Amino acid sequence: MKQASEFKPTRFAVVGAGPVGCIVAAFLAKGGYDVTLCDVVPALLDPALDPGIKLEGVENFTQKVTRTCLVVDELARFDPEVIFITVKANALPLIASALETFYREGMVVISWQNGIDTELELTKTLGRSGVMRAVVNYGCGLVAPGHVRLPFHHPPHYLQELDPKSKAATVAVAQALTRCGLPTEDTQDIVSMVWRKGVLNACMNPVCAVTGLTMNRAMNDPIVFQIVDALVKECIRVARANEINLGWDFYPHAIDYMGKAGDHKPSMLMDIEAGRRTEVDFINGKFVAYGQRVGMETPFNKTMLSLVKGLESGIESKKKH
Repeated sequence: MKQASEFKPTRFAVVGAGPVGCIVAAFLAKGGYDVTLCDVVPALLDPALDPGIKLEGVENFTQKVTRTCLVVDELARFDPEVIFITVKANALPLIASALETFYREGMVVISWQNGIDTELELTKTLGRSGVMRAVVNYGCGLVAPGHVRLPFHHPPHYLQELDPKSKAATVAVAQALTRCGLPTEDTQDIVSMVWRKGVLNACMNPVCAVTGLTMNRAMNDPIVFQIVDALVKECIRVARANEINLGWDFYPHAIDYMGKAGDHKPSMLMDIEAGRRTEVDFINGKFVAYGQRVGMETPFNKTMLSLVKGLESGIESKKKH
């Protein structure tokens, strides 16, 4: 991997034209970079070229990207130096397989996603040298194709390489993101950050998906809150048993943070409402798996995992009929 002084990326690709991908694509393009936005759904891509991706909320602007494409394999034509993966985590094996056909030394692939161990899914196919993991601190929802609402944006975002030899490249990518309006810092503490966010996701996402409640309503319903609280405590026990450092004061921080979430639908609820598969396997499913590693029962995470998978099965059944 090149040194930071040598690696100054100007060609970026974003795989996934959902709200998370549209945001990073819009900011990079606004910063003057060459940006290719890729998605298998043509309707999601059309507005990105004309009139441009529209962001509203705490960030407000409209920005066109350089180009779009419908399949990951086609990205090879544009030789991106950095590729952001913003699709749902369950699509990672397919994405990694497609990237493998043109992945080269010096190329950076970033898991810009929710969920635990998403970066490790990429390394199974691509190796560790060019893979990075990010923790993203903005909330978003798709109003319409290419039209994203951001209820909050709490920078900085964080980025870490999996191979220490790629540290300089991490710094260079973080600098590029910062220059275009997404303040990003390189870190050596990404695992802790991923798990801290993972706990919050495991407690809010499935509860809202199953009940249909917004985050604010779930936190303020005394009955539903009992489930949220039990999930927080169970997730913390799993993390500590696996020697993941969340910090001694994480429990009050988590409750306080979720209490200020506002009347916002988390992504898992939006997926269920839209008839899509969720990322529950990489959220609650990971807490179940890491519990099993240390011989710990995780009844609350198992229950939420089962209920959300049941909702997904119902969606698939309706599609078939």
